[in-house]
Amino acid sequence: MEKLRDFSQIVAQAARGELVLPTSVNAALRLQLALADPDCEMDDVIRKVLGEPLLAARTVALANAAVFNRSGAPVTSVRAAVQRVGYRNLYTMAAAMVVRQFGARIRDDKLRAQADLLWRHTAHVAALAHVVGRKLTATDPDTALFAGIVHEAGGFYLLSRADEIPGLLDDPAEWMGAAQEIISREIMKKMAIPEPVAQAIVSLRGATLTPPPLGLRDTLLIAKRLAPVRSQFTAGQDSPSLAGFVDDNALLDQILLESSDEAASMSAALLV
Repeated sequence: MEKLRDFSQIVAQAARGELVLPTSVNAALRLQLALADPDCEMDDVIRKVLGEPLLAARTVALANAAVFNRSGAPVTSVRAAVQRVGYRNLYTMAAAMVVRQFGARIRDDKLRAQADLLWRHTAHVAALAHVVGRKLTATDPDTALFAGIVHEAGGFYLLSRADEIPGLLDDPAEWMGAAQEIISREIMKKMAIPEPVAQAIVSLRGATLTPPPLGLRDTLLIAKRLAPVRSQFTAGQDSPSLAGFVDDNALLDQILLESSDEAASMSAALLV
């Protein structure tokens, strides 16, 4: 009963817009918002990125991923990496840092393992969404990459709270569904996720696919189905229409084959 009361309190806080984020997450959010400022000078951007070694490393790794490194010439500096990937994808890397900060201070070994697994799922979904958006669903690939990065932000938040409240996530019936959506929406609001992206993410639960797939939601549905690592925060089974489209589709198989190096290098960059 005490655990259920704690969970109900978290949901109520989310519904009122009162979720409290860890200090490390707030610091990462401030950096993300600063990088989103169109008036931010390049030198200031570089200083901010260099001030976060992990962000700097991931940005350089992404710039050297196959999808951005068409010439085959590697970059070794943050300045060159930012110029190559652009501000939009730098903002996405900052959002990735925000999401990962939720799990950075988890002490429980089992929960840390779950957070690591969830991040591997996230990285694969983001890379696959970039490919699927560009080649199949007529969706802006950079938006698809960003959506893939942030689509499990609510799950990371729940894992961080479970570290404080043992057993919080033991019963999926308590937190999957409407409660999960309320918490996810509030986390995305605090992260300033654009409404079209947030709407695509919250509409994933129980969604079906009607071919031909179009738009961001369908892009995420397909990417999540293709991801080799599954999310523990995905409720139930994929719809038969989604399974049928993904599992028996020569065109999709060809797209994935042609883009396998790009997807692999991008997901590897996100896992740095």
